[in-house]
Amino acid sequence: MKTLLVATDFSANARHAADYAYKLAEQLKANLILCNAIIVPAEVPDAGFVSWPMYEYEELLKDSKGELRKLQEKLEEENQGNAFKPSIHCASNAGTVPYVINDLVKQKNILLGVIASHEKNTLNELVIGNHTRQMIDETTVPLLLVPFKAEIRPIKKIAFATDFAQAEKDLQSIYKLIKLIRPLNAELLITHIEDAGELPTESKKWLDNFLVELSNKADYPHIYYRLIKSNTPERGLEWLSEYGRIDVLAMVHREHGFFESIFKGSHTQKIANHLNIPLLVLPQKE
Repeated sequence: MKTLLVATDFSANARHAADYAYKLAEQLKANLILCNAIIVPAEVPDAGFVSWPMYEYEELLKDSKGELRKLQEKLEEENQGNAFKPSIHCASNAGTVPYVINDLVKQKNILLGVIASHEKNTLNELVIGNHTRQMIDETTVPLLLVPFKAEIRPIKKIAFATDFAQAEKDLQSIYKLIKLIRPLNAELLITHIEDAGELPTESKKWLDNFLVELSNKADYPHIYYRLIKSNTPERGLEWLSEYGRIDVLAMVHREHGFFESIFKGSHTQKIANHLNIPLLVLPQKE
C-alpha cells in the first residue's frame, strides 16, 4: 500500500501540513504515517543514538506518542464519511528529523514525504530553516513542503520548473513525477523562465522535439508547456506560484542544478510570503 510520511513538530504550521497530507492521501488512495522526531541536543549533531537519562527519554517519548495520537484522532474525526479513509499510523524516535525520516523510508513503502515550510524573510531562509535544508539534501523520496498559506484543495495542476540544462535527467525526473501524479489525473505544466521572452529558432526546434519525446514515452495526456518571461528565475517562480493557477510547484534538487542555482544563489528574492502553494522537491538521490 502506498504511504505518505508526514513529519510534525505539533506546531500550527505542521498541523496544517498534516491536514493537507490527509486530503492528498485521499486523492492518492494512500495511507499516512505521522512522524515526530525527538530532537537530540544541539551538541550531538546528526546523532542517531542518544545517551540521555532513561527516565527523561521515556518521558519525552511518552509525550511524543500522546501528541501523535491526538493528531491522529483529530484527522480521523474531522474527515468522517469520505469515500476513501486513509489508515493512519504513528512513529516517534530520537534523532534529527532527517535521520528519523530516512530510517522510516528504508523500512516502509514511502511514496512521498510531507513537511511544513516555516516561513521566514527570504526564499533562501525558507529552505534552510528548521531542518528543511538538510531534509532536502538527504531525502531519497519526493518531499512536499507545505506553507501555512497553502489552500487545502484537490491538486489539479502541477508546474515542473527547469532551465533544461540537464535535459535527459529532466526527462527521467518528469517520468517519475508523472508516475506520482497519475492517480490525481492532474495537468502537468512544463515551464522554464527566460529573460528574452522568446526562444531562438534552434532552441524552439529542440524544445519541440523534447516535448514530443516526453509525450510519446510518458503516455500521459495532460502535459503542457509554457515559457515565462522574467529577468530572474526567482521572480519568474514568484509570478508562476501567484498567478499561474497552479496547485503545486515541482523542481529537481541536484548538484549544480536549477534548484541549487536559485536556493543557493545571491539573488534570493523576498518571496516567501508570496509562496502560497506547496513546493515539491524531487531528489537527486535514489
